[in-house]
This record gives sequence, C-alpha cells and structure tokens, in this order.
Amino acid sequence: IPTHILEGLKGGALKLGTKDGYSGYGAEQGVGDLRAKIADKLYEGRVKPEEVFVSDGSKCDIGRLQMMFGDKVVSAVQDPSYPVYVDTSVMMGQTGSDAIKDGQYPGIVYMPCNPANGFFPDLSKTPRADVIYFCSPNNPTGAAATKAQLTELVKFAKDNGSIIVYDAAYAPFIRSKDVPKSIYEIEGAREVAIEVNSFSKYAGFTGVRLGWTIVPNDLKYADGTPVRNDFNRVMCTVFNGASNIVQSGGVAGLADEGLA
Repeated sequence: IPTHILEGLKGGALKLGTKDGYSGYGAEQGVGDLRAKIADKLYEGRVKPEEVFVSDGSKCDIGRLQMMFGDKVVSAVQDPSYPVYVDTSVMMGQTGSDAIKDGQYPGIVYMPCNPANGFFPDLSKTPRADVIYFCSPNNPTGAAATKAQLTELVKFAKDNGSIIVYDAAYAPFIRSKDVPKSIYEIEGAREVAIEVNSFSKYAGFTGVRLGWTIVPNDLKYADGTPVRNDFNRVMCTVFNGASNIVQSGGVAGLADEGLA
C-alpha cells in the first residue's frame, strides 16, 4: 500500500485516541467526504454522492443486493463467472430445491462467454432474467466488454425490464479507450444498472476491506419505486458502516497523490 494511503489509515486510527477526533458509529452509507470523492474522482460527476453506498467490499454487497432482490427473481450470470453470483442466488432460494445438474443450477440463466462468441453473450439467444450479473473485466477470463457491447447489454436490460448488477472491481486494469471503466459511461445505464466496485485493486485493500455500490436515483421498479430506497434499508438494517479508519484510507487514496 502506498505511503500516502498508509498515512491516511494511520491518521484515521490516531484520531480515535483523541477527544475531538474520536468517532463512534458513522453513517451506514459511508462518510460524506468519501462518497463525494468517489462520485467526483472515479465517476466524473456521472453519479451523485447520495447514490454512493460505501461498504466493506463489493463481494459483501453482492450478498446484500441478493437480500434486497429476494428469492422470487431469476438471475442471469456469465459462464464462466466469479462464484459469488451463483452461490448467493442458491443461498437465497432462487433455484428452489432442485439439485445441481451438469455443473449448473436450474432456475439460473447461464450466458456462455467463450472464445467462440468473443467472451460476450449472444443476447439474442438469452432468456429474460430479472437480474443480470455482469463482470467486466471478467473474473476468471479477463475479458473486458467494449462500449458497443455494453450498449447492447443496456438496451437488452431496458427491453426486458431487467436490472444489471455490474461488477467493475477490475476496472483499474483497463487501458483501452473503447472499454468503459463504468457502466454509467453508457447512455441510459442509470435507468437499468447498479454498479459495485472495490478499493482492493485501486489501493491494495484486499485485506483492509473497502468498497462501494452505486444505486442511481433513476433506477426504479415497474411501479415507479426507487430501488435505492430498498438498498438503503438493507444497508441500514444489516450493516453498521465501513470502518472509520479504513474510510480515512479511502479518502487518502482518492486524493491526487493517492491516484498518481
């Protein structure tokens, strides 16, 4: 971890030993300064600070999103994909009582991503799903979706009334100009997509644990209810907020010196 970010962590810890610097429970959504820096530095104003939910990591947020969606939804996943999308779907009861067959669970839509299709699913042959989990760059293949491909994915979600959960944890490794680092670089994505991300790659926080989820105000259920309201309720009910010390490190990581 770079020295500047370590100093942020150190400063956050030292403040707890002072009367004026001590902080107890913070806002479940994250400290305001960090939320503002994420919106500004990483999204260039494409999202608002109030739409940023700071957490202990994107993997944990996938589980909390599954809690929000419940057991009555159909989930779609890239095949292959990081295990958390499938495993949390199974744990939530979305696959029913049927056992795994041929390495796949019934009730989940598997979207083949392989060399034959350029590691991007053929959406014309993909059944409708309520929630589409999509990771780019993908774990484990490393394939990164282009702007054109993500535009197709956003249109597919709009046409089918689906919500995309876009895992951008590996975005810091993107160097190609035609490969978006965020789904919100795509027009209309704010109406259909949630994005999860992490400081694990930005700042080496794999064991420190700090991430965030974006739930845009524009994302609404069919009845017009904001999805953000439900996620806020989940966060305020089962989560007490990310460590104040770790969030101090996150703020330092998003300073100009931290991003250098």
